[in-house]
Amino acid sequence: MPISNETQEFVNYVVDLMQLIGPVMAKRMFGGHGIFLDGLMFGLIADGILYLKADKGNETEFIDRGLEAFKYSKKGKEYSMSYYQAPDEALEDSEVMNHWANTAYNTALKAATKNHK
Repeated sequence: MPISNETQEFVNYVVDLMQLIGPVMAKRMFGGHGIFLDGLMFGLIADGILYLKADKGNETEFIDRGLEAFKYSKKGKEYSMSYYQAPDEALEDSEVMNHWANTAYNTALKAATKNHK
């Protein structure tokens, strides 16, 4: 299914904004886009919203700001993933995005390291 120009522009914008942390790229998946650095997915874009990887170590930073977890429905059941909506200010300032993207990437790195032990 083709994606809209608006969606592609948002994905490109987010990827450009995150270049401070490294060669970030987006891949189409699950009707949205995964955001990757060095082969690790640390963000996702779904329905025009950027979500960032979270765990017990950083999810309170999202929850305290009232940011929502990524949720999806499958066969009538709702599921949530360990990705939370990025704060609006991260989408407006590359330095702020740098903090949030690095935190999300480090969370993904920690999860990948734990899974390979």
